[in-house]
Amino acid sequence: MVRILVTDGMDKSAVEKLRNANYEVVEKFYEPDELGAALKDFDIIVIRSATKIRKPIIDKAAEGGRLKLIIRAGVGVDNIDVAYALEKGIKVSNTPKASSASVAELTIAHMFTVARFLEQSNVTMREGKWEKKKYKGIELSGKTLGLIGFGRIAREVAVRAKALGMKVIYYDVHGKDCTDYEYRDFEDLLKESDFVSLHCPYDAERGAVITEKELALMKDGSYLVNCARGGVVAEDALLAALESGKLAGACIDVYEKEPTPNMELVNHPRVSVSPHIGASTKEAQTRIGEEVVDLIMAASF
Repeated sequence: MVRILVTDGMDKSAVEKLRNANYEVVEKFYEPDELGAALKDFDIIVIRSATKIRKPIIDKAAEGGRLKLIIRAGVGVDNIDVAYALEKGIKVSNTPKASSASVAELTIAHMFTVARFLEQSNVTMREGKWEKKKYKGIELSGKTLGLIGFGRIAREVAVRAKALGMKVIYYDVHGKDCTDYEYRDFEDLLKESDFVSLHCPYDAERGAVITEKELALMKDGSYLVNCARGGVVAEDALLAALESGKLAGACIDVYEKEPTPNMELVNHPRVSVSPHIGASTKEAQTRIGEEVVDLIMAASF
């Protein structure tokens, strides 16, 4: 019987479907120092963002083990040493389609939050304060949204932003491949945008996409949005830009370290934060579960 380890949770209907198809599914989280040895007894592992599959874990799993497939139940695979896994004969897959709408909606929600001081006013009202004159916001309509990376999620954001009356421009390392929105070079996008939203993977060799240099190019009083991956924004540089007034605000769902210890960023009055919940909707998790089931049933053992 094919044995599947699910470490970070998965939609219950998907788990039930696998069990009904005679797969053995074990739902259990392992600490990194235990995971490699545990994987020797599994054919497949399904992870989200909490579990990291690095070289030492792959080495232990590959030593006389049976692991053949790693599935990232989500978009990014930066928490997996993909090339090394492939060298060891372990296939790596993900579910790139399932959560696009959910992440796009969270992106727009964060933008509304900083534009209209929703996070601050919510907190101060609960403290018994009525600070109506303090929270003079801006409309999203008429503003320019610059998208860095133009994959599935960014395109979903673009559709919603355009419906709100925003001008959408984009940059992608693969160049111009869409005629519905205007393409810009990277630096021109930073200079022109009122909101800059990242939708690109984290590359450990390149490091942060947005550093002090890129922040300096952005418009005074603009906003930065990161619902992509922790590490694509240098958090120290972001805090400095917020403190200096260079940026009017920031929207952050992902962090350099998770759970984040950066309480200065989390508690900043002009930052809207959430704990990496881009794909955390009922609909997205159902779709992700379905995509995981399809990947497993299509695999040959």
